[in-house]
Amino acid sequence: MTLPLYLTEPGGLAAAEVGQIVALSGPEARHAVTVRRTAVGERLQLADGEGALVVGTVESTGRDELTLRVEHVSSVEQPTPRFVLVQALAKNDRDDQAIEAATEMGVDEVVPWQADRSIVQWRGERGEKARRKWDQVLLAATKQSRRPRRPTLGATVTTAQLAAKIATGGTAYVLHEEATTALAGLPLPVDGEVLVIVGPEGGIAPHEIESLIAAGAKTVRLGTTVLRSSSAGPAALAVLNAAGRWR
Repeated sequence: MTLPLYLTEPGGLAAAEVGQIVALSGPEARHAVTVRRTAVGERLQLADGEGALVVGTVESTGRDELTLRVEHVSSVEQPTPRFVLVQALAKNDRDDQAIEAATEMGVDEVVPWQADRSIVQWRGERGEKARRKWDQVLLAATKQSRRPRRPTLGATVTTAQLAAKIATGGTAYVLHEEATTALAGLPLPVDGEVLVIVGPEGGIAPHEIESLIAAGAKTVRLGTTVLRSSSAGPAALAVLNAAGRWR
């Protein structure tokens, strides 16, 4: 079984070397020691979420801290092209399910989209609370999937802002049940960003589709069935991975 992974602060492992003692503190250490009952002598992985990864053996434990003697140091570069999931806000935690699975699929950035037909609205303190929840979902999924690099959480965008982002370049695919072009088989760019855009449960409004296409996006389909907003993005990422990263 793959060794458990815990996350330090960004850049916290930049100076780590084989033979050194590094420390993990705070909630992550508390989870390792109190919840997972990690003991002295066990081996585990530490990552800083930015690609740095160390493997080592636990030297000591406390309630809010553990120390690790480093046995191996490595670094995982940012993949190219970058995969960006633009996920419309959805009800019943379906957007949470989408970004969790997308993280397991290796997504590099998640962008919340306040689509016109999104029933959920991120406003004020409620919006900030929902955003913090998304960040925690990404964090937990990063650890579960043993990723040295965690996805970034982009700023929430409106449709106009999303269109402006598309217009700056890169490749953008809008998942749409009426599209005639299949995502499978399309060439994967060698660099830049690939945006996978998923609408809310009520679908993407026609004027939004027109706006995104005018900005340079392409509408694509995944198959003959209609997927929920919670599964469409991860399924598309699996297709993209099969065309590149998983080979």
